Amino acid sequence: MVLSRFWLVIFISAIVFVVFSLFSGDNYTIDHVLNGKKDDPILVSEKFAEQLPAFIKDSIKKAPEQTMIINRDTLNADTTYVYKNKTVKIYSGVQKSDGLLPTCKSTLLELILPLMAYLAFFCGLMELLIISGASGKLAKALSPVFVKVFPSIPKNHPSISYMTLNFAANFLGLDSAATPFGLKAMESLQEINPEKDKASDAQIMFMCLHASGLTLIATSIIGYRAAANASNPADVMLPCIITSFIGTIAAFLIVGIKQKINFKSASLVIVLMTLIAAIVGLLMYVNHLDLIGKNYFTSNLSALILIGIIAFTLIFSFIHEKKFTEASTTVFESFVVGANNGVKTGVTIFPYVLGMLVAISLFRNSGLFEIISDWIAFIFSNMGVSKEITDALPVALLRPFSSAGSRGFLIDSMNTFGADSLTARLASIFQCSAESTFYVIAVYFGSVNIKNTRYALGTMLIVDVICVITAIFVATWFF
Repeated sequence: MVLSRFWLVIFISAIVFVVFSLFSGDNYTIDHVLNGKKDDPILVSEKFAEQLPAFIKDSIKKAPEQTMIINRDTLNADTTYVYKNKTVKIYSGVQKSDGLLPTCKSTLLELILPLMAYLAFFCGLMELLIISGASGKLAKALSPVFVKVFPSIPKNHPSISYMTLNFAANFLGLDSAATPFGLKAMESLQEINPEKDKASDAQIMFMCLHASGLTLIATSIIGYRAAANASNPADVMLPCIITSFIGTIAAFLIVGIKQKINFKSASLVIVLMTLIAAIVGLLMYVNHLDLIGKNYFTSNLSALILIGIIAFTLIFSFIHEKKFTEASTTVFESFVVGANNGVKTGVTIFPYVLGMLVAISLFRNSGLFEIISDWIAFIFSNMGVSKEITDALPVALLRPFSSAGSRGFLIDSMNTFGADSLTARLASIFQCSAESTFYVIAVYFGSVNIKNTRYALGTMLIVDVICVITAIFVATWFF
């Protein structure tokens, strides 16, 4: 219900603002909102050639028709003039994201189809884990801990193994693997959900822990920083880990208090201490490496572990091939069945993802997002917050809505302020330490047709705010 109302609010407010901007004269045309593509120049006005300054008219007279004249003297460097017949179209700035109709197309071609391919492959592997009995053994081993965090889940339930794989993939920065494991976990949890259209306590806890984004190896962030010629691309690793870890603990505490979980459980304390020790140990190891060693380690660890998971699944299935025979199937046929289920899941979530991303596209291109972010930056600056921090806030504000959009702001901040600036480093931590909340809610709850998400959205947004505040303190402390 909350998600539905929020979706309507951002959709309707964006449409109202677009219409108001057109009739108030702030926008020359609203075509870019519907049909524009990312990085296209934005049309701001059209004038007769005689209305332009003399030096521009002289340039037009010397240039053939359909020529673009870039003025780099008295006006902004990004202002362009396109001469056509007797008029000149003036463009300034570029579009930050695709318009509504291109978003519909790109959602299918660039997001859903690749996601369906990942789902097919990893759901195929998960089918092998189920039939071979590997998932059952993993669930049995972890049940003593998981029944404390998820008291409504029966002991040795298969969802435990799926959640474990999801958390592990997130921890290692393996987004392509984390989503299929997570969707399988939601599907398994839905089987024991007494109210099928309402999120269960276990599903909410899982979603909030997943969305808190605990990450050890921020592979993509390191890659962006390396491409921007950062002196040490991996220097944001520790701040990212600290920020995401605090976000995860906050999510666990908020949901745990709501669900009256026993925090004094010895098994929970032992697991938490073990996790902290593992993180500290890995950080100490990475910290003693030189620059090349850090890049080599961070580039290969996640990939090696993923390959290890795939190899283990296939080898374990081969060793226990008898179980496949007893189920009247083969290893390969079981993989195909699982892959087919993954494709069906992709088809199911497509409308949910499309609806959310189209609303976000309209919200961004309407100009309303920029106004809100500018006001927030203005308020922070008047509170004494440095400009280096306020310049990074657009990444934090957009991150819950769109990973691709916030990534665009991140890359822009590195290009504008330098990869080693506080702004760029803080933006990197923002990007790494939280999830795309609205996208995640649409995908995960949509995959099992849950309409009432209860307090999941509110909790995830609170965790996002906690991550932003933590990131600012950690970045200021480190850099």
